[in-house]
Amino acid sequence: MKGHGSKVTRALPNGARLVCADNTGARELEIIAVKNYKGVARRLPSAGVGDMVFVSVKKGTPEMRKQVFPAIIIRQKKEIRRPDGTRVKFEDNAAVIVTPDGNPKGSEIKGPVAKEAAERWPGISRLARIIL
Repeated sequence: MKGHGSKVTRALPNGARLVCADNTGARELEIIAVKNYKGVARRLPSAGVGDMVFVSVKKGTPEMRKQVFPAIIIRQKKEIRRPDGTRVKFEDNAAVIVTPDGNPKGSEIKGPVAKEAAERWPGISRLARIIL
């Protein structure tokens, strides 16, 4: 895992619902914790593109539901500012379920992946079809 290459706004607090963009059997995820988040008292931990979070599966196959997995956020609706000044935003908030070391559990990723997440996590960049 590398550091963020650009200014990523942390737009997804604890409790945010995400689309699961892989083929693991989960369809909807809820953020329950953000890994390596250091915040302020009484402030909700929040995450942005490229961050590892812990998610609970809310909709999906019966084997996947009600389980907790690590995941990496690959898209967010709030725009991301790149070093060259451009801003990128996506239609939805999405994440990919991964192993604790950052390799995806599924074998394919649906939809585009933000460049910030692909640069930071090589396992995700291998499976991504479109990197924006």
